[in-house]
Amino acid sequence: MSAPALDTRDLGDPGTFTGHGLDAFWRTLRDTAPVHWNPPADGRKGFWVLTRHDDIMTTYRDDTHFTSERGNVLVTLLEGGDAGAGRMLAVTDGHRHHELRKILQRVLSPRVLDEVAGTVRVNTRQWIREAVETGGCDFAEEIASRIPMTTISNLLGVPAQDREFLLGLTKTALSTDDEDVDEVDSEMARNEILMYFMDLVEERREAPGDDVISMLVASSIDGVPLSDEDVVLNCYSLIIGGDETSRLTMIDAVHTLAAETEQWRRLKAGEVSVDTAVDEVLRWASPTMHFGRSVVRETELHGVRLRPGEIVTLWHASGNRDERVFERPEVFDLGRTPNKHLAFGYGPHFCVGSYLAKVEIAELLMALRDFTTGVERTGEAPRIRSNFLTGFSALPVRFLPDRSGLKEGE
Repeated sequence: MSAPALDTRDLGDPGTFTGHGLDAFWRTLRDTAPVHWNPPADGRKGFWVLTRHDDIMTTYRDDTHFTSERGNVLVTLLEGGDAGAGRMLAVTDGHRHHELRKILQRVLSPRVLDEVAGTVRVNTRQWIREAVETGGCDFAEEIASRIPMTTISNLLGVPAQDREFLLGLTKTALSTDDEDVDEVDSEMARNEILMYFMDLVEERREAPGDDVISMLVASSIDGVPLSDEDVVLNCYSLIIGGDETSRLTMIDAVHTLAAETEQWRRLKAGEVSVDTAVDEVLRWASPTMHFGRSVVRETELHGVRLRPGEIVTLWHASGNRDERVFERPEVFDLGRTPNKHLAFGYGPHFCVGSYLAKVEIAELLMALRDFTTGVERTGEAPRIRSNFLTGFSALPVRFLPDRSGLKEGE
């Protein structure tokens, strides 16, 4: 069968990303059409597609010609805008973005998160030990879903009894395990998250605590206190960002290590540093496939004219496999250095929670290294359905116990 023509791949359709890889498609775009037009389809507008690493980085840095304030993912860009524009960090530019970022960095800095990192370590090692001793688990459901949601919920002060409910909403908001869940269901889930945090914000105004919500409630920009809506929108951003990227990367890491036995051996033997391994795991998973911008001032890239109002999508899924930047990008190499992956974006909007995500992934790798001698898949690993995120919704595995590590960990 001959390769499909470029215009047969509709990157706005979540179904495009299920059941088959797009590596050959991305390579063709990088080589022959680095600025590619994805035409309108099924009532959706058309949009530009950038696939080369350098072009993606250049666009991320350029807030003269591009803005995030009309949305930063296809689901909102194609609907014509984001309700959080100018208030939620991810879809705010300029001075207000700078000031809002400073507020959030105060509570997500390495110094402040040291205590949080200790809790991540204890929880991760406990859950991996339990999975080893019971002989198997659905890693996606029983471990990867718990680590980031527990961590970000602790930071935000979300009660333990509400976390399963919130996890279900975050999964539906941007991706789904079920083809029957449509955009209406996703929008309802996003609205439910916002309403949930509106209730929490009202509680914190009455009785502040030492959590992030209380800190946001007490914050101001240029002397003007953050409104309830400002706080709620940024809580939404933190719960979505704090859960999805880490969770999907962890699932992908275990899925990949089960197949890449030589890379697992290198990690187990201490031949590669955990920090270096974390970056390769992030590059390889690329859980956030794209982010987007809108053109605000006419510009040109590779001879293609980009006009005001047009949507430009930046595909990490392709940039993190760009042969112009990565040697043998198709190879999973835990010792890869340098590793200028785009998993956290780049420029002014570089992920404010990147340190915490790296801590969570590092603790997972160390727990696997210390308590197991390997991992085997024991069932199917279905992919989520999304045009924004990529990964697996389930991952049944059996961990092979390292008795010496388990004994030392007692």
